[in-house]
Amino acid sequence: MSELFLGLISGTSADGIDAALLRFEPAVEDLVSAAESALPDDPPFAMQVVAAETFSYPAPIRARLLALTAADAAIPLDEFGALDVAVGGCFAEAATRLLSRAGVSASNVRAIGSHGQTVRHRPQGAHPFSLQIGDAAVIAERTGIATVADFRRADVAAGGQGAPLAPAFHAAAFAHLMPCALLNLGGIANFSLLNGADDILGFDSGPANCLLDAWNARHCGTPCDIDGVWASSGRVDPGLLDALLDDPYFAAATPKSTGREYFNLDWLEARLGHAEIKPADIQATLLALSAHSIADALQKSGSTVQRVLACGGGVHNRALMEALAAALQPIELTDTGSVGMDPDFVEAALFAWLARQRLAQLPGNVPGVTGACGPRILGALHAPSR
Repeated sequence: MSELFLGLISGTSADGIDAALLRFEPAVEDLVSAAESALPDDPPFAMQVVAAETFSYPAPIRARLLALTAADAAIPLDEFGALDVAVGGCFAEAATRLLSRAGVSASNVRAIGSHGQTVRHRPQGAHPFSLQIGDAAVIAERTGIATVADFRRADVAAGGQGAPLAPAFHAAAFAHLMPCALLNLGGIANFSLLNGADDILGFDSGPANCLLDAWNARHCGTPCDIDGVWASSGRVDPGLLDALLDDPYFAAATPKSTGREYFNLDWLEARLGHAEIKPADIQATLLALSAHSIADALQKSGSTVQRVLACGGGVHNRALMEALAAALQPIELTDTGSVGMDPDFVEAALFAWLARQRLAQLPGNVPGVTGACGPRILGALHAPSR
């Protein structure tokens, strides 16, 4: 028996809400029965993307979200509460519109898994936290579908980074392709290293698109550098590239995760100092930073995978993909579309899967990846009113 789950996420680029409707086999009750009977093998796993689409934020909401990523950003509590509800409304609308276009009734969807929008990720310090907004109660109320959200807190409470959460899903969805690596090119780049069934690693390597998008927005007034055309018009500044790669994050041991609250224009300007470098050359250098830091991270991991499957918005940046392919050689780089999974919706599929795990009372993290003290059931369940 199969069931439908809907996944929602807006990543660190805050460029829109990715929504994906998936059909999973077996049903949650069969997963629970298998777990309770302590069978030596899990039931066969099958997954199909039924429908998927990206829905843009209204421009004022996106602007408010991006403003929150500045290192010294502050917001009145009243405004924060209102933004939380407004983002929840955007997520609910994305879910409703996707179901309408797919011709699927809300009553046929078992649950929504909503990541929300990360506004702060601080997994270190005396009181570590990871904060996402997008009121899940609003999503459940407006869609009439049970909604699971707030996936990262349980892992952080157990001593983990709360990220990356993708490796557990990647290990299930791409088990037949092991050994391989999954590389998500969102605002931040993160790896899932599927070395074998019992050897799963993962971490955030650093920036993918976040610095490229922010620098492009400042100087070109557009959300992103399409195909990396502007970056390709510049020349890499070796001194600046060395200064950027010298950041301690790149040499830090795993587990590790990061976000826009760290890698942002304040971070870049602190390393630019008074250097007189053309904006296009800085963009070229930022692209080189993404490619080199990703390739270096894979090399330092010790993984022997010979195939990297990329997903996320960065796969559409031709210049970035070409630079990555060169930096990763002789490892093969392609995108998940080559194995039948749309690269734009792998992350949304992850949160549909995590909602399924939550309803089955099964863990969603990999402790060896996040650093948590053990497997944890992730997410808080919000029941609909009808």
